[in-house]
Amino acid sequence: MSCETAFIQQLRERGFRLTPQREMILSVLHDMEGLVTVDEIYSRVQRLSSSVDISTVYRTLDLLQEFDLVFSVDPGDGQRRYEFLGLQDAHLHLVCQTCGQVTRVELEVAQAFAERLRASCGFQVALDRLSLAGLCPACAGSANN
Repeated sequence: MSCETAFIQQLRERGFRLTPQREMILSVLHDMEGLVTVDEIYSRVQRLSSSVDISTVYRTLDLLQEFDLVFSVDPGDGQRRYEFLGLQDAHLHLVCQTCGQVTRVELEVAQAFAERLRASCGFQVALDRLSLAGLCPACAGSANN
């Protein structure tokens, strides 16, 4: 199943419809790689149609997050970043608190951590929705000097 099909199916199940604006925003996200800001998404959408306002972009991003097709992270600079997941494998993000760099990491790296939390606290971590704050290697190196 394609991400477009999954989006349409989930929209219909919740009583929404696929509007041209939602379809346009999904298409733009599909063509963008990595983490992008709302302004970057909005700018690309505006090239296709000036009739789409920024609030429509925000609302569509909220829907896509609900449907697990988009992940958002705040690298600490006041500008939330969005990553189009589509139907790709889940992963987590490491966010540098100093420079804002966001690194994608496969879930297996954190699996032991999640198992320990479940064993000791009974808490099941949603690793695919996790972002961890810390210092990237460059910032950690300069902090130690």
